[in-house]
Amino acid sequence: MKDYAAGKVWKIEKRQRIMEVAYRLFCDRGIVPVTMPEVAKESDVARATLFRYFPTKVDLVVAVNIWKWEEYIELSESFVPDGALERMTGAEYMRFYHDAFITIYRKYPDILRFNYDLNSYLWREQLSTGLISPYLSMFGVLKDKFHDLYERGIRDGTINGTVTEETMFSVTFHIMLAAVTRYAMGLIYAPEKEREPESDLVMLRNAMLREFTCRGTWPDDTPENPTENALGK
Repeated sequence: MKDYAAGKVWKIEKRQRIMEVAYRLFCDRGIVPVTMPEVAKESDVARATLFRYFPTKVDLVVAVNIWKWEEYIELSESFVPDGALERMTGAEYMRFYHDAFITIYRKYPDILRFNYDLNSYLWREQLSTGLISPYLSMFGVLKDKFHDLYERGIRDGTINGTVTEETMFSVTFHIMLAAVTRYAMGLIYAPEKEREPESDLVMLRNAMLREFTCRGTWPDDTPENPTENALGK
């Protein structure tokens, strides 16, 4: 009798191995120069097998990007002490959310550089929304988490309800992601050599917290980064 469960696990593992190899190649050389035959060879799979999992290169790069972001999101919460997130006020959760962007810049800049390369690649390919809908759906996970903190903050009076949730999420996500990406890419103006780039990101985070939370409810700034502490880094 054929073991279908074992076969399914084997297929999942093979798909994962392909994505890991592709991510390494994309990070080392950039997305455009890497070919699907190269990915197949490095992954030790036949070309036909690769195309069964990922019919196009676009499917592969989008899948890799979703995997890396989901991995980081899971990692950023897995080491948080049990019940810590639940005990946070909306304003504290908001800071945790912002700090996650600073931590990914500090500890995992390769994800930001890959994401930057992916955005450029998709733009050059001029793909329709339908073709990259899985990539766009990734933001739904982040938006759901933001919805939780927003609702919590409205209930406990620590979030500024005069700013809509949609606006707050859009501004937070796009500005923080754009900022940390530019720093990860080295696309910054830094006249003060002794100044740490992260200090600029902290200033940006604090400015947004002051705008989005009620006065006197968000934690005073400290050298500590709760997201980084949670990751144990």
